[in-house]
Amino acid sequence: MPLPKINKTETLATTRFFKIEALHLEFSTGEQRVYERLPGGATSGVIVVAINANDELMLIREYAAGFHELQLTLPKGAVDQGETLEVAADRELAEEAGFGARDVEFVKCLSIAPGHMGYTINVMFARNLYPKVLLGDEPEPPELVLWPLSRLDELLESDQFNEARAIAALTLCKSRLTTANATKES
Repeated sequence: MPLPKINKTETLATTRFFKIEALHLEFSTGEQRVYERLPGGATSGVIVVAINANDELMLIREYAAGFHELQLTLPKGAVDQGETLEVAADRELAEEAGFGARDVEFVKCLSIAPGHMGYTINVMFARNLYPKVLLGDEPEPPELVLWPLSRLDELLESDQFNEARAIAALTLCKSRLTTANATKES
C-alpha cells in the first residue's frame, strides 16, 4: 500500500511546545481527507526504568496536566540538544529521582499515538545507581516512590500506575529486571 500524497500542509496553531498541522491528503483510491497532527520536533524523549541495589524500582509521583492529577510513573523527559540518550536518561533520573546511574542501556524506541503525533520516546534501563541530585525544570520536585521489584505485577495492575508509556517500558524491561535480580543473588 503506497503512502498517501500530501497535497498541502498548513499550520493551524503554534504554542510554546506544540505545532498543529493540517495535512491535505490524497489516497491511492482517490479519496481525499484532511488529517490533523502534532508533527515531531527536533528532539525525542527518554523514559527510565531504574532499579537500585535493594531491588526497588525508582518511580515518581508528579503532576499530569492532561488529567489535572498526580500520577505514579517513571522518570522521563526531553533529550537536550547534543545529549546522547544515555546522558539524557542519567540526567532525568538525577533531576526527578535524585539518583544517577553508572550503567544505562537503550532498550527500544516507542512511537506515541502515531495516528496523530510524530513524537517518540526511548526506553532506557538504568542500574548501579548512586545519589545524584540535579535541579530539574518541574515547578515542584516529583515525589520519589520506591517500589519493590518483587511486587512488579501488582504495580502493573494497579489503578495508580496507568500511563501507557510507563507500562510499556516496564514490560519491555521485565527480563532485564529479572536478570539483574538473578545476577545479584549469584
